[in-house]
Amino acid sequence: MKKFIETVKNIFKIEDLRARILYTLGILLIYRLGSKVVLPGVNPNELAELQDKASQGVLGILDMFSGGAFSSASIFALGIMPYISASIIIQLLGIAVPYFQRLQREGESGRRKINQITRYLTVIILIFQAPTYLTQIPESARVLPGMFFTISSIIILTTGTMFVMWLGERITDKGIGNGISLIIMIGIIARMPFALSGEFYARMEKSGGGLVAFLVEIVFLFLVFVISILLVQGTRRIPVQYAKRIVGNKQYGGVRQYIPLKVNSAGVMPIIFAQAIMFLPLTFARYGGEGGGMSAFVAAFANFTGFWYNFVFGLMIVAFTYFYTAITINPQRMAEDIRKNGGFIPGVKPGKKTVEFLDNILSRITLPGSIFLAFVAIMPAFAMLAGVTQSFAQFYGGTSLLILVGVVLDTLQQIESHLLMRHYDGLMKSGRVKGRVGSVASV
Repeated sequence: MKKFIETVKNIFKIEDLRARILYTLGILLIYRLGSKVVLPGVNPNELAELQDKASQGVLGILDMFSGGAFSSASIFALGIMPYISASIIIQLLGIAVPYFQRLQREGESGRRKINQITRYLTVIILIFQAPTYLTQIPESARVLPGMFFTISSIIILTTGTMFVMWLGERITDKGIGNGISLIIMIGIIARMPFALSGEFYARMEKSGGGLVAFLVEIVFLFLVFVISILLVQGTRRIPVQYAKRIVGNKQYGGVRQYIPLKVNSAGVMPIIFAQAIMFLPLTFARYGGEGGGMSAFVAAFANFTGFWYNFVFGLMIVAFTYFYTAITINPQRMAEDIRKNGGFIPGVKPGKKTVEFLDNILSRITLPGSIFLAFVAIMPAFAMLAGVTQSFAQFYGGTSLLILVGVVLDTLQQIESHLLMRHYDGLMKSGRVKGRVGSVASV
């Protein structure tokens, strides 16, 4: 405890680090205050119907990502997810479209152009999503005329999301941590006290199981939290000997050497990708509820505990794990770096054979990692089937817990780097906080 207090003092001794942390907290405060500002023309006392819809199903996940702004008809109701969806589309285009491939190879100028295109695409997505969201605001809550309310609200919701995106970029540039990731995380954390208290009161009811059942849930949540940390971090390196066993080459030397590959090289990004895609059916159809006019297809993908939702969600996570690993780790470049540094893999010829060797390792270790990631992602559905309320079940794995773990580790790693760079002890005894590969903002 004494060492921790001393480390906190060291953090605030470093002027640049102190300024970055305070700046980040200030931006996050602005975001939280903005999420409480209700759309003009909406009576907040008449939103019980919307809040009831946002307490279940996929809408509950959307509300969690926005930190409750969705259910309160806030100017930030659509949150940051439209920007993430646009980023995913641009990255997918980078695989199939030569123009985007060329931009990716142009370095900083290409990155700026891609960011500009992503912003334009975000606006287009918002123009579709905003009217869909407005259909969920009850007529009794609207105090302005129909067309005027619709047009003004679309403009405000679009501006709100773009402003949130700008806040995230400010944190990344002048604060500490990844801005977009922190904004998503702070929305998740904002829902945690309500989820915890709601689950406690539910368990205290006559048929709830009592305090013992609640404590069992807390213990299980702690175990899932530990598993999530291990999953997000992955393993730092793979022994060459084990790697050769994987690819079938059993003639390896006795010297223990390592290859810088992780079982989970993609971090939480596959879940972010998959979750954003799972929201798309609700973008082009009215949200759940009676009279919604949803097709059977849309209804199936709005059922958070349904088989098809979780089956497709799991498959997409596996697919996106391979996709994101492929775009972040290049075996060709890794083999060239090994050769340039005078290194080699015992028993493997340099050049093409080394590339094939690394590619085989990467493909085979990614499979169990992707399956385990998918399993943790759909765990909230099993928790709900076991009787846990949806708001609390979201923290039993799923997108929320993995994002929470990943962002915290990334932020701690940045603080650790500042401390070590100025010759202070880090946050951990080892002086190292292992972060994760990838972040939400790098989508």
